[in-house]
Amino acid sequence: MSQTSLHHARTIERPSREAMLQRAPSVQRFWTENKELFAEAWSEWDSGRSGGSPALDSSVFDPRLRDAVEAAWVDPTKESNVKELWKEVFPGVYRTQFFNVDQLHALRSYMDAVAEAEIPLRPPYGIVLNRGGAMLDPRSEGYLAAPTFQAFYQELMNRYMRPVSRLLFPDVAGFDTQTFGFSIQWQENKDTSLRPHSDASAVTLNINLNLPGEDYSGSAVSFIDPATRRIEKLTFEPGTALIHHGSVPHASEPITSGERFNFVLWLYGEHGQLPIEGAPVPNIDPAERWSLPETKNDGFAPF
Repeated sequence: MSQTSLHHARTIERPSREAMLQRAPSVQRFWTENKELFAEAWSEWDSGRSGGSPALDSSVFDPRLRDAVEAAWVDPTKESNVKELWKEVFPGVYRTQFFNVDQLHALRSYMDAVAEAEIPLRPPYGIVLNRGGAMLDPRSEGYLAAPTFQAFYQELMNRYMRPVSRLLFPDVAGFDTQTFGFSIQWQENKDTSLRPHSDASAVTLNINLNLPGEDYSGSAVSFIDPATRRIEKLTFEPGTALIHHGSVPHASEPITSGERFNFVLWLYGEHGQLPIEGAPVPNIDPAERWSLPETKNDGFAPF
């Protein structure tokens, strides 16, 4: 791999942000024609990072969650220890400490370096006002293709999110073979809010990446109970996560001070298939929950 890959990616003429958000045909050509170039550039950038940088590995996960998940992969009958870590904070919405607060700086340091790498990244089209986000999954054009990040991302999705989703929401089994993800950076005076919506996912995992001391106000996630119309505003502590069916209506409240950083991660079936409401819930055993699907990436991206 030549040094020119990184240099070329950094100096290539890019579409305007407006053209990207409008999904102009020229933007699609830009990502398609330069896919290999950007992958090579991210690999080159990744290998050239300082050896003294914090490690982006399993130490980033909360120790209690990591120990329980690793034990369940060895012996699935111990999965109840994983389930006990998730507290239902709203009907169908669960929260836990997902990342290790003492190690979260490793992930944030990496993502901050990504933002300064000067390699083109595609913003999430669905978050029109978001200025600091990036696509994370290989199915998405212009995604974060750095090998170190992809290894971490695949571990998060395959060894944590999918089995936890099957444990908390048994009806998603079979509708969780495909992964999707993006990052968001909500900023005061720039990003206002995201109106009530549901996700095109079987399950959504929303993880706060703010470090201790990175305070913000506003930007709560409001959940709406379809049955009672009750609304609950839930906030995030550093490294905590909320998980729920994608069909649960929710919205992001305006951020009034500071910044909020988070990952939004989805699981769904092939070609966007989702569980059918009211359908019989499959009865699967623990060993099936703690297994990897054989289905390959179908290339379908929700947006």
